[in-house]
Amino acid sequence: MAARVLPPLDLLLGPDAPRTIEVHAGEPDLGALFRVPGDGPLVRANMIATIDGAAWGPDRRSGSINGPADWRVFRILRALSDVVLVGAGTARAEEYRPWRVPADLQDLRAAAGLAPELEMAVVTRTGSLPPGLRVVDRPPLVCTSEAGADRLGSDADPERTIVAGATEVDLAAVLDALAARGLDRVLAEGGPELLGALVATDLVDELCLTTSPSVVGAGPGRILGGPAFGEVRPARLAHLLHADGMLLARWVLDGSER
Repeated sequence: MAARVLPPLDLLLGPDAPRTIEVHAGEPDLGALFRVPGDGPLVRANMIATIDGAAWGPDRRSGSINGPADWRVFRILRALSDVVLVGAGTARAEEYRPWRVPADLQDLRAAAGLAPELEMAVVTRTGSLPPGLRVVDRPPLVCTSEAGADRLGSDADPERTIVAGATEVDLAAVLDALAARGLDRVLAEGGPELLGALVATDLVDELCLTTSPSVVGAGPGRILGGPAFGEVRPARLAHLLHADGMLLARWVLDGSER
């Protein structure tokens, strides 16, 4: 597969804006923009939506609505995280595979005090994993319920299994268990049901949201699933990037309890 050409990003709002963030080896400038503030835990969500609010294209995959600008930020967000948290349904639909931090971003990761390898944690109420993650050199952490762990039985690796909740996965307990393993910089990549549950319980500190310059019409869901909150949740815009019609915003969610 041909290498993706990463575009310059125009910083429209944010530190020292307006300016252009060019592509340089090791991505020091873009890395500084997304550096995790302080030494405490952080849960950062990353999603994309069309201008009419769809979280994926007609094929029900986000890959059909993203592009090189989104990919450039995606690499940075993963490189600056301890662990990717993803729902089993999304991992299956998007055909997730283990992801190694690219060599050109290893120095950025080391400077942030992170281990060389990025962990992956899959949230699955039933205990089932997508096929692409079952037989790999380093399997993901399985975050499941007691019922899901019972279904796994002897197939569960106790060193790689987090049991939280009786029949439903307790996401706050999952985050606490990840932090106990030293994985407290969490990148939540969805899907909508997982992200909706995290935001509903005030467990997300930041939302990095790419707006794709496209419309898909009725059908695909929104980036947050689950029931309506019943109240408006405030957010603050930390910065806004642009390239090729895509808008890439980083929002701070004021209601977070993390």
